[in-house]
Amino acid sequence: MGVVFGLPSASAATVDTSASYVFVNRHSGKAMDLYDWSTAEGAPVNQWSRNDLAVQQWQFVDAGGGFYKVRSRHSGKVLELPSAADGTQLVQSSDRGSGTQQFRLEDSAGGFVRFVNRESGKVIDLWEWSTADGGRLAAYSNVDGANQQWQLVRLGGGTPTTAPPTTTPPTGTPPPAYPQPGRVSGDVRLHDPTVVKRPDGTYLVAHTGDNVALKTSTDRITYRNAGAVFPNGAPWTTTYTDGARNLWAPDLSYHNGRYYLYYSASTFGSNRSAIFLATSTTGASGSWTNEGLVIESRTSDNYNAIDPNLVVDDQGRWWLSFGSFWSGLKMIQIDPATGRRLGTSMHSLANYGPGIEAPVIVKRGAWYYLYVSFDRCCQGASSTYRIMVGRSTSPTGPFVDRAGRDMLSGGGTQVLASHGSIHGPGHQAFLADSDGDHLFYHYYADNGVSLLGINRIGYDADAWPYVY
Repeated sequence: MGVVFGLPSASAATVDTSASYVFVNRHSGKAMDLYDWSTAEGAPVNQWSRNDLAVQQWQFVDAGGGFYKVRSRHSGKVLELPSAADGTQLVQSSDRGSGTQQFRLEDSAGGFVRFVNRESGKVIDLWEWSTADGGRLAAYSNVDGANQQWQLVRLGGGTPTTAPPTTTPPTGTPPPAYPQPGRVSGDVRLHDPTVVKRPDGTYLVAHTGDNVALKTSTDRITYRNAGAVFPNGAPWTTTYTDGARNLWAPDLSYHNGRYYLYYSASTFGSNRSAIFLATSTTGASGSWTNEGLVIESRTSDNYNAIDPNLVVDDQGRWWLSFGSFWSGLKMIQIDPATGRRLGTSMHSLANYGPGIEAPVIVKRGAWYYLYVSFDRCCQGASSTYRIMVGRSTSPTGPFVDRAGRDMLSGGGTQVLASHGSIHGPGHQAFLADSDGDHLFYHYYADNGVSLLGINRIGYDADAWPYVY
């Protein structure tokens, strides 16, 4: 079976089972990647240019005897070499406790390691020494080639297991002026968009509307109406909406085969508000289950419970940021088992006196980025909304802007503002797609109609985002 005996254990690879890692191949410099964001059983695992997104994040699970299962942060499935034959494709699969799904780490020179399979003794090999995106990873006899050697780059703070390449995102040069929104067509009238890419490669958008409105797209360009989350109404929200059906500012995400939708119930100018949760296995209109109240605010509170956004940190903890005006943006911890509030603590993230709302937190490289909207929405072509950003090494802050100003004291680096016939761009959402990062938002046309805007996100030499 080609089992290798007598090799030393991996002293350079003392892993942290609570952390997430990116695995970078010594030969190609590319990362181990779950191909095409698949969540399917038996989906291939290949190499791709490093981007530190969830499809390239892996966690070690102790399997005993010095072996580990290696679990994808995106799919929850584990790595497997299903056969001892050289050339067998590395795949992901549901954890069965099989030896084909367990690996030990063995040292190579320079702080690199090899993944040795418990069942076969074969290692994870970059097949035929490929340097191409999509180059396949496969089983091969353990010859300690550079194409079998991997650098374990620990994410989320602390000291990396080995000296990593930079965790700064790919760099570029911001354009001299704000770009026009990218091309979109079809049903693109909306307010407060949020978006998720589905396992089949299509896109699901939710936005403010009666009973929470939905749209779908097959190509991220053309959108069509897909009905409402609650076509039969959401009577549990009317206490906060004075009987209106209009529900605001949803937040969509997808975890472990289930869609999570946090959404707001309120009336304009009031902080008698609430954030609710719904879940679905398909995302389709009428398929959603009401999971209940997550947090509410009353007129005696100094915050406003609207504009939710869920982020999962590198330790697997769930956090919900939210807020609009009053004392600014807040954050609570969420129980992943229920999707509802965990504990009673509340963190303050950012404030800006003239108006701040719509937090979105994204982990990119070494940083958690907090995108927010400053100033005034909802005034048609007179809207003064603009998109700002700060960053932190922790999901709970403190967040600072490019100049080092704390966002709790009004700091923020501008990403996008009104220009030409684009008025009040804001209430942004972030999409990490297979071709890079994208900013979704709404803006007002000259005639006051609210439309979907999408731009690509780049990062400058200091890892600050810009749109192009």
